[in-house]
Amino acid sequence: MILIINAGSSSIKFTLYKKDNSSAIQLTGQIKQIASPKVEFVFKKENEPEQKIIPDQVNDFASAIQYLINWLEKNIYFSEIKAIGHRIVHGMMHHEPVIISESLLAELIQIIPYAPEHLPNEIKLVEAFKRQYPELIQVACFDTSFHAHMPDVAKRLPLPRRYYEMGIQRYGFHGLSYEYLMEELERIAGNKMATGKVILAHLGNGASIAAVKNGQCMDTSMGFTPASGLVMSTRTGDIDPGIATFLMQSEKLNLREFDQLVNHQSGLLGVSGTTGDMEELLKIEDTDMRSAEAVELFCYQIKKWIGSYTAVLEGLDTLVFSGGIGENAAVIRSRICSGLQFLGVDIDEKKNAQHEEIISSDKSKVRLMVIKTNEELMIARSVYKILNNA
Repeated sequence: MILIINAGSSSIKFTLYKKDNSSAIQLTGQIKQIASPKVEFVFKKENEPEQKIIPDQVNDFASAIQYLINWLEKNIYFSEIKAIGHRIVHGMMHHEPVIISESLLAELIQIIPYAPEHLPNEIKLVEAFKRQYPELIQVACFDTSFHAHMPDVAKRLPLPRRYYEMGIQRYGFHGLSYEYLMEELERIAGNKMATGKVILAHLGNGASIAAVKNGQCMDTSMGFTPASGLVMSTRTGDIDPGIATFLMQSEKLNLREFDQLVNHQSGLLGVSGTTGDMEELLKIEDTDMRSAEAVELFCYQIKKWIGSYTAVLEGLDTLVFSGGIGENAAVIRSRICSGLQFLGVDIDEKKNAQHEEIISSDKSKVRLMVIKTNEELMIARSVYKILNNA
């Protein structure tokens, strides 16, 4: 069996795959809203209904990790697990999944300032499993790897050159999702479509867009950190850097407070003043102007990035929607595509409403698709390759 761990800033997802079939799930679940009064543990065993637990004494990430390990020990046979695959948000110069060693752990600790929202928790998980199961192989799969071969012009930030040499550049994220989507695109539509001019839109609580040509990432909206690019559930996306100076002077915000502002208090939540959840916003947009403005801003920005990335690709063959919003919110897909007819985009509203795999009309020059992403399966495939090579 292979255990896959996908840690967020306030959640831990896990999936257990059968070793003889990387797509067969035996167990899946997550601890959600860690360090909040609403923390809960949901899980689903093979051929059984989903169950929910309110875990005792889970008040921070460390206690959530120990709770999960203890629960897994009672419910699965660790002796049958051959490896653990981890989603690691930042890999700097690592372009492929690798077995986690002491030297890699030391590297990850060194680059915590590059992803302070995610890396500390991911490192804690690796270390916790290493302490209790030191003989178990652990594999790091990096969210930045997909974007590693972007052209230099797409990586470079307009700062003094010494900062670029320090590693301050655009890295991109959601790479495991994009890697999976490209594999699925080839499986569904064939190699010719997958090696064409493709825009991938991973739209969820965290949202980003990637431009892909000949199977290689040419640009992506997230940059040095996952806070950049599109407006997201609670993140600002791109903003004028002068805002930081202004707010630090006018409201006396310190660095930590500003970080909280741009990562946890802004985005859809900040604009609406009520929620960062797109499903909830769509329910109340007809009666709440601020919610309607948040939804409008989200669609407007995505449409703008699609236009710019069509220019980067010098055309557009395929537009793929994915992520929680991209897969489930037909009205958002429709609004994004509205006005893109000049690019050859024509959505079939009936297919879109039914969440079909292909939602473009017969006359559309651009193929519009909805593909459900699966980062955990992508990690599992990478772990299997490493085990087979070993």
